[in-house]
Amino acid sequence: MCKAPGPDGLRDAAGRPMPGPMTATPPLLTLGATSLIGGALCAMPDRPQLICVSRRPPPAETDPRDRWIPADLAAADSLPVREVETALGLAPIWVVAPAVEALARTGVTRIVAFSSTSRWTKARSADAAEREIADRLARSEDAFIDACDRLRIGWTLLRPTLIYREGRDGNVSRLAGLARRFGVIPLAGSGAGLRQPVHAEDLARAALQVLDAPATRGQAYDLPGGETLSYRAMVERVFEGLGRRPRVLSVPPALWRAGFRLAGRFLPGANAQMGARMEADLTFDPGPAQRDFSWRPRDFRPRFPA
Repeated sequence: MCKAPGPDGLRDAAGRPMPGPMTATPPLLTLGATSLIGGALCAMPDRPQLICVSRRPPPAETDPRDRWIPADLAAADSLPVREVETALGLAPIWVVAPAVEALARTGVTRIVAFSSTSRWTKARSADAAEREIADRLARSEDAFIDACDRLRIGWTLLRPTLIYREGRDGNVSRLAGLARRFGVIPLAGSGAGLRQPVHAEDLARAALQVLDAPATRGQAYDLPGGETLSYRAMVERVFEGLGRRPRVLSVPPALWRAGFRLAGRFLPGANAQMGARMEADLTFDPGPAQRDFSWRPRDFRPRFPA
């Protein structure tokens, strides 16, 4: 951060001009401020001022430092802001990518955006809808990078693994809801597949760290959580985070699929392929992110509200 030049006549004992007060940190244009990562960023007390763009209304309690702008990025040709140099794309990458042109017109020269490791893990799924998600992620990433390169915008792309934020996400918190409701969680097989859950707040901090790391320009990073553990162990930690003794039931995959056909309508957003993946390793290398911007996320120890 730069210091303002000292006022005329103000010098130190050696006769050198003394610096004035620290200049204010420029605000960050934040797209998708009500997303999972966006909510975690807004809740951080030690982050910069934000200009929040979201098609959803702001939360009831907002930081008075921030400015909220209602806008639908999917339809907007321009944004009602000017002279903002840095943007965080916390909305889905397929929403952020088409907005790069509008961002360039505001003066943005640096963008950090989020995609997902689902680009890789769902590419060969037996479920057609999941394959379409993977393809959409891949196409949107390419469009984002192409637009940034053409407009000379420095970009960084972050791909998290399984994102959670206690009580707010649709992955880990869904498991917590099942544990509360039924007292037991069934697994397809032994649940030996490896996972690396990553907290939304760690991802929000990563976006800020990237801005101070020149090596991240023009790079994409997979962002796994700080701990690799089996799906079964992950479920057991969810029980522990609820203050309950883990109760996990392993059932044959065929029986699990049959049960899902009966109960799946009560699990919005879930599908049968989730059971098939419980035995698959979905792990990624944190090494490049550790090297370039000191990525050090927390271990998986969720704590859910009572």
